[in-house]
Amino acid sequence: MDFLPIFLNLKNYRCLVVGGGEVATRKAQLLLEAGAQVKIVAPDLSPELEKLHQEKALQYRLGNFEASDLSDCFLVIAATDDAQVNAEVAGLAKQQGALLNVVDQPELGNYILPSIISRDPLQIAISSGGASPALSRMLRIKLETLIPSGYGQLAQLLRKFRPQVKAFFSTGEQRRHFWEKILGSPIAELVLSGQTQAAEQALEQQLHNAEDKLETKSGEVYLVGGGPGDPDLLTFRALRLMQQADVVVHDRLVSKAVLNLTRADAKRVYVGKERSNHAVPQENINKLLARLAKEGNRVLRLKGGDPFIFGRGGEEIETLAAEGVPFQVVPGITAASGTAAYAGIPLTHRDYAQSCVFVTGHLKDGTMNLNWDLLTQPQQTVVVYMGLLALPILCQELMKHGLPAKKPIALVQQATTKNQRVFTGTLGTLPDIIRDAEVKPPSLLVIGDVVTLQDKLSWFKP
Repeated sequence: MDFLPIFLNLKNYRCLVVGGGEVATRKAQLLLEAGAQVKIVAPDLSPELEKLHQEKALQYRLGNFEASDLSDCFLVIAATDDAQVNAEVAGLAKQQGALLNVVDQPELGNYILPSIISRDPLQIAISSGGASPALSRMLRIKLETLIPSGYGQLAQLLRKFRPQVKAFFSTGEQRRHFWEKILGSPIAELVLSGQTQAAEQALEQQLHNAEDKLETKSGEVYLVGGGPGDPDLLTFRALRLMQQADVVVHDRLVSKAVLNLTRADAKRVYVGKERSNHAVPQENINKLLARLAKEGNRVLRLKGGDPFIFGRGGEEIETLAAEGVPFQVVPGITAASGTAAYAGIPLTHRDYAQSCVFVTGHLKDGTMNLNWDLLTQPQQTVVVYMGLLALPILCQELMKHGLPAKKPIALVQQATTKNQRVFTGTLGTLPDIIRDAEVKPPSLLVIGDVVTLQDKLSWFKP
C-alpha cells in the first residue's frame, strides 16, 4: 500500500495553494468546503478565485511564491504549471513538515487528493496512488450512479441516534449488531425513499423496544465457497456474509485476494491442510465451528472452490446439525469449473466429451485407489483434484487400464489468478514436462480430448 487513506479535519487550519489557474481553483474550493483557512499565492487568479477573494472567502497575495508564504501552514498544494516552482515549494514545505501535494507529481509530495463521492456526511474517496487519476474519476462516476443521495440523510439519521445507542449498549459489538440490524431493515429504505420522519420514528421504536434491546446474540455458521481464487467470481451472497462474520475460519486454498474481502476486524483462524501437514485435524475443525457459534459468534467457514466438492463441507455441517447450531451454505465456483473456464478447456463438448468425472488424487501408502474402469471410459473428461504429487502414478495407471499414452492431459496451476500457468501434454509426456517446472499448488489435472482445444480457446493471459 503506497498511501494510507485518511480523512483530515481541516476546520480553521491554515492551508496554502500556490497557483491561480483551473487546477488551483478546484483544490482551493475543496479546501474551503472542508472549512480550511485558504491562502492563495499566484501572479494572477482565475475568475472563480477572484470572486472568492472579493467575497473574503480566502486570502490572496499577488506575486510569486516565497518561503515566508509557508508560515504556519498545516497543508500545502503546489498547483502551478511550472515544474521548477513546484519543486521549490516541495523542498521548503518538506523542511517545515507540512502536508504537501504537488499536482501531477505525486512523488514530490507526501499525500494525494483522491476522487471524492460526497453524500455529506458520508464520503467515499477513490485513489490510484497517482498512477491514473483518469481511472479514479471513471470509478467515481460509476459509483455515483450506484449510491443514491439519500445515503447522506441516512448517515445523518444514524449520527443523531449514536449517543442514545452508545448509552444503552455497553459493548462495541452489541452496538455494531444493532446498527447492522437497522441497516438491513426497512428503516434504511424509508430514508432512501424520502420518508425521513417515518424512519426516525421507526428507529426510535426499535431502540425503545425492550425485547429488541435485551436480545441476546445467537451464533450461526456460514459455510461459504470462496471459488478458485479470483475475487470477482464470488457470489453476492458470499460477499455479504463475509462482511458480517465475527470469526473467519479459512483454508490454505482460499486466495489472499478473497480473504481480504472479509471484515477487517474479524478474528481469523487458519485451519489449512497441506500435504502431510494438517494444521488442524478435520474432527477438531468440526468441533471448533460448533463451539464458536455457541459462544454467539457469526462464523464464516471459508473454503476454496465449492465446500461440497472435495471440501468436506458435508462433514462439517453434519456436526453442526447434530449439535443444533444454525448454519447456511453458499456454493462457490468449484476449482474444476473455474480452471476449465480460465484455461480454455471446456469440460464437456459435443464432439469430444459427453460426461465429466471429478476425483481426488490423494496418494495413500504410495498408491491410488480409484475406479480405473470408470476413469478410462471413452468420450469423457476426468478432472483430478490434488493430483500433482500423484501425477506419474496416475498416468501409469490410466495407461495400464486402457487409455493410450497419447491421451491429452493438462495441468493448471493457481487457476483464475495472476499466477495461472497451463501445461499441456499427454499421459506419456506430461510428467516429464512439469518435472522441472516448479509447479505451485493449488493445481488441477484435466484429462481428455477436450484438452486439445486449449490452444484455440485460451483467452486468459495473466
